[in-house]
Amino acid sequence: MKKYFKYISALALVAIAAMSLTSCGEKALDDTIFPDVTDELDPNSYTYNFDKWLKENYLDVYNLEFQYRLKDNETNMNYNLEPATLRSSIDLAVLSKYMWFDVYEEVTGSKEFLKMYGPRIIMLVGSPAINPRSRTIEVGLAEGGIKVTLLNVNKLGNYENNPAQMINVLNNDYFHTMHHEFAHILHQTKSIPTEFRILSSGHYEAMNWEKRNEKMVHSLGFVTSYGSSSIREDFAEFIACYITMSDAEWAVVKKDAARGWATDREESSDEWIPYYCYYYYPNNNPVDDNGESTLTYLDEVRVDFLEDGTPIFKNRYQQGVGKVTLNTEDGKYYDQNGVECDQQGYVLDKNGNRVPIYVYAVEDDDNVNGLDVIETKIQLCKDWFREEWGIDLDELRNVVQTRIQTFDASKLQELRQQVTLGE
Repeated sequence: MKKYFKYISALALVAIAAMSLTSCGEKALDDTIFPDVTDELDPNSYTYNFDKWLKENYLDVYNLEFQYRLKDNETNMNYNLEPATLRSSIDLAVLSKYMWFDVYEEVTGSKEFLKMYGPRIIMLVGSPAINPRSRTIEVGLAEGGIKVTLLNVNKLGNYENNPAQMINVLNNDYFHTMHHEFAHILHQTKSIPTEFRILSSGHYEAMNWEKRNEKMVHSLGFVTSYGSSSIREDFAEFIACYITMSDAEWAVVKKDAARGWATDREESSDEWIPYYCYYYYPNNNPVDDNGESTLTYLDEVRVDFLEDGTPIFKNRYQQGVGKVTLNTEDGKYYDQNGVECDQQGYVLDKNGNRVPIYVYAVEDDDNVNGLDVIETKIQLCKDWFREEWGIDLDELRNVVQTRIQTFDASKLQELRQQVTLGE
């Protein structure tokens, strides 16, 4: 699960002040808030080509400093973090330009939009930041619209020989994060539509949002669990997800939104209604050893029925506990609790048949038409982009999706070659 932290740090406040104020009698600020570092680039440095490319493609064009060398004083000292490798840094740098900056240029016809509204710093960190309390992994965080930090970038090395998988990982994690944070920058300039603000009133959960089942929140009209934490996160997640999700992924969200969800066990239904969701309990036990619910989602295509119409988990049966042993006296198998099983460890009933795992129909009784809410929210996002920014959100999404679908090894090599030319 992804988790994003957003706050105005001292660094962000200083940067904001630097951009907006000049003292009496002092020379006005230049176009960039960063010092001219051209003379500091060492042509003999191993990273010279990359540093030069970053300056020419980010700093000079977008007034953005792309930091790949880890500066511990600019990271959260509560985490043990590792620097990004040079290869992963190069890949993320060229692909960020291709999948984000170049996309906006294509749709708006100019580099000026991101130069004006984009972040001023992108910083890379090689390892993830793991929150032990919530058991979530931070893949990105932002500071007041000034700085975006992308973490766990070294995992890109796992996809060195699989460009299609690499681009999907980048899209689902990093580019989603970028679009999410950029949406925050935009709505801080032009407000979130009032109708959007009231659509899910009373259904946001600021605390413990990470414990909300993602498919359940779809039924409440949210696109992600994190989006259900507040109005502003809801808005940013809708924009980011709509841009980065494939047609198939978006269809799943809408399918889930039209179903019923629950947090407690429901009585089984004699009639299976297709737009109901189904849950099951592993080993038919509603709680685990700690008393926590074991309720688990089950897609209806895997539901089967007994002769009496009782829905069961198709081809899934209750398993015994621990190691199965043969009782030499009666020739039967038992689990470690003395429950009769077959040789494969599946629990048997009194007739010697495997005990199926039962599923429970859940009626959509939350008084929210999740599908209508989701379709209304995304239309409001489209209208907002068009009316406030002159941008067609559907066109933006189509460009992103086309680049993902046509991405291959030759395209990755072409992008890398921008940096390696001249070596």
